[in-house]
Amino acid sequence: MYHSGCAVIKYRSEQWLSSMANAREIAVRALIDVNKDGSYSNITLNNMFSSEDLTAVDKSLATTLFYGVLDRMITLDYVLSLFIKTPVKKLSPITREALRTALYQIMYMDRIPQSASVNEAVKIVKSSKERYNAPFVNGVLRNVLRTGIAIPQDDSLNSLEIRYSCPKEIIKEFIKDYGIDTAKQLLSQSLLKPPVTLRVNNIKTTEDKLMEILSVQGVKADKTDTKNALIIDGGIDVGKCNAYKDGLFHIEDLACQKSIEKLSPKSGERVLDMCAAPGGKSFTVAEIMGNNGEVLSFDKYEKRAELINKGKKRLGLDIIKAGVCDAQTFNETLGLFDAVLCDVPCSGLGVIRRKPEIKYKGIEDFLKLQKIQSEILNNASRYLKTNGRILYSTCTLRRAENEDIVKAFLDKNTNYELQYEHTYMPHIDGTDGFYCALIKKSR
Repeated sequence: MYHSGCAVIKYRSEQWLSSMANAREIAVRALIDVNKDGSYSNITLNNMFSSEDLTAVDKSLATTLFYGVLDRMITLDYVLSLFIKTPVKKLSPITREALRTALYQIMYMDRIPQSASVNEAVKIVKSSKERYNAPFVNGVLRNVLRTGIAIPQDDSLNSLEIRYSCPKEIIKEFIKDYGIDTAKQLLSQSLLKPPVTLRVNNIKTTEDKLMEILSVQGVKADKTDTKNALIIDGGIDVGKCNAYKDGLFHIEDLACQKSIEKLSPKSGERVLDMCAAPGGKSFTVAEIMGNNGEVLSFDKYEKRAELINKGKKRLGLDIIKAGVCDAQTFNETLGLFDAVLCDVPCSGLGVIRRKPEIKYKGIEDFLKLQKIQSEILNNASRYLKTNGRILYSTCTLRRAENEDIVKAFLDKNTNYELQYEHTYMPHIDGTDGFYCALIKKSR
């Protein structure tokens, strides 16, 4: 058995034996879809769940396998490559994902019998159009069990890539910006389960009341050092949570909430959220403002703007007006604002533990973003009143998308000054990786 530093999910045998195969099949199908389409992992899995009648245990196991394989895909493929001549990515899709899923269980889920992991993988392949590969799958996995697994432990780029299941290009970026020690801490954190934090809707309830309501509904929540921010102890299924349906909270990482506090929106102000969907920051702004003032929340695409509308209705935040607008294009009809939020499109390297598929995008995709980020920040400045504030933020840890963008803007615009700047680190702040800068227009 190979043990990693990540949390091991444990199941009592009587819980999972009756439904294990179904959960594994769901995970395999979801992995095929996300690796084929390049779609978001959470959307892929939610779509899969919506078409299946699964128990809570099935959902838990399928989720663990799905995200576990995405988290550890480079490590899993390295191990498989020691036993297979064909490159893993060139294997038939069902065969490939069945192997990855079984190996993940062998390496990281020590309460599941290894024989069960192998046998169920073989069954999945045998019952599919790739049934001819069933003996191959059985042979590879049995060979892994006989031979054992060894992962390189030195600090070379190759070893770091295998050990932390992260492409070399991203590791190089972390090392360049923060040094090898911090880079390793970031890589280690990227494989851990992320915290779940809520934003209390103070328009409808209080921290204490919501904690009491959630407790009755079987959800344990604790206070944090940020007002109206609660952290969940365990898990929460918002689809089945009445407190969520009643608009008593929305899900939002603590770093986002802390950054909005630095913006300090005030009752009666006009606020523009340029890249708002799905709306979390707009919701928090409106709540801090006491639902008094005006918040314009835009997205480039109508479907995403509709997410904001749904959220504001659920939360009862009628000062939010959601719509479609391109953040890179100035719209003079909008007028001027006291505060502007620029949560720009970014590489997302601060949230890879939530969306591990981000790791497998090409680094060239990240480089294209910097021009867009600069254009959005420059455009934001055109909407600002004198003495107004801009909150520039990303959920990445690349300095090229963070400090460098803000510095370039300030160098060109001497009537703006930096009020606050912070990079939230998962291993230090207990949040997602997140950057924010508060910029004030002085004249």
